[in-house]
Amino acid sequence: MIPVTQYTWWSAAVIGLAISPLTWADSWEGSIGAGVLYAPDYLGSDDYDTKLWPSINLTYGETFTINPRSGIEWHAIRDGGWTVSPFVGYTFGRDNKGDISAFEEVDGGATLGLRVGYEQREWLYSVAASTPVTGDVDGAEFEVAAAWRTPLSERLFFSLSPSAHYSNEKWTESMFGVSARDSLRSGIAQYNPDGGYWRLGVSSSLTYALTPEWSATGFVGTSYLTGNASDSPIVDELGSDWQTVTGVSLNYNF
Repeated sequence: MIPVTQYTWWSAAVIGLAISPLTWADSWEGSIGAGVLYAPDYLGSDDYDTKLWPSINLTYGETFTINPRSGIEWHAIRDGGWTVSPFVGYTFGRDNKGDISAFEEVDGGATLGLRVGYEQREWLYSVAASTPVTGDVDGAEFEVAAAWRTPLSERLFFSLSPSAHYSNEKWTESMFGVSARDSLRSGIAQYNPDGGYWRLGVSSSLTYALTPEWSATGFVGTSYLTGNASDSPIVDELGSDWQTVTGVSLNYNF
């Protein structure tokens, strides 16, 4: 599932690309668009908000890819269907709004990571590890994911993407811990996770080609929080184990 707060960061990146020298133009391919997203206020919340968001999927030859899910990737090694790619990404913070308005805000930040991918026909498999380098989130996160895309007709395309994320104890503490100060201010019991958690998810999308240049996409994704995230009062008392994101976008392809 795609983080909501990271889209502002990606917007800045795309604006920078848009004003790149014209000599680069022939090497960039992909799509840029905009849409509406309906998603939880923060990871673990059961309150939902509607937001505008940019839809971005860019490639520069066989060297770089840019999209909100994978970050800015440099495909340092390519061998057959295999790629090894260092990347810069962005991780959620946690806004202090709604049920956790008395909590301290957790600022998101940039992450550095490494992803290994393998492409086989319609499937793309990947494993990745990342760690934050800015913001208030500490620790490490690991991901195993797959993506399948197939045409249903000449203009209609379907994709399915199962994934599993594991966040270690420090990451879980940053996102789901309740400090003594937060407890005192909110009345929620203090909580110190003693381990990490898994987030298991699946998402799917339908894309319809309106013209050769324009397409519309609808998508839905859901994920389930387990372990020390699920046991946190932020989720157990104030929120929900289940997190769902839906949205639509209009994209320009080039």
